[in-house]
Amino acid sequence: MAVNSFMVPLGTAAPDFDLPSITGTRLALSDLKGTPVLVVFLSNHCPYVRRIETGIGHYAADYADRVATIAISSNDVVNYPDDDTTHLIEQAARAGFTFPYLIDETQEVAHAYHAACTPDFFLYDADHRLAYRGEFDGARPRNEIPVTGSSLRAATDTMLAGDPIPDQHPSLGCGIKWKPGNEPA
Repeated sequence: MAVNSFMVPLGTAAPDFDLPSITGTRLALSDLKGTPVLVVFLSNHCPYVRRIETGIGHYAADYADRVATIAISSNDVVNYPDDDTTHLIEQAARAGFTFPYLIDETQEVAHAYHAACTPDFFLYDADHRLAYRGEFDGARPRNEIPVTGSSLRAATDTMLAGDPIPDQHPSLGCGIKWKPGNEPA
């Protein structure tokens, strides 16, 4: 079932994290002090993510010198084994991800960010204040809209220019696969 992202209030501070990556290293938000950051909640199995994953890789490469892209997988891998580390490594290779892909095994980071779906995008300015939360573009599994990242790219360009981002439409995707009893209240 498709789920819309929550529209977290703009200006909200990015919750800190310190998580392991699919390569075995760790990354904390505090490591990126003074850098704009895109935090995107992803999964391997979701058709909404699969439809745009290569576009996410292109976005990250195009903005690499101006915005740090961080992916986080928070799905329950016991009940959804296609989202385990081995499959995320395969996804990163397939989609051309050159950015850190982190594992939120406890799901605490997903809760802190109020993430609801995969994909779910949170763009923070250099002070790590939320500037955009919304869709990548209009591409969905059952439509013919090209994957361009137009919504996120326009938001990023506007943020980097120092202007407020006027148009923000929720992301749409697969609901995060919460561990039993860990669902948001």
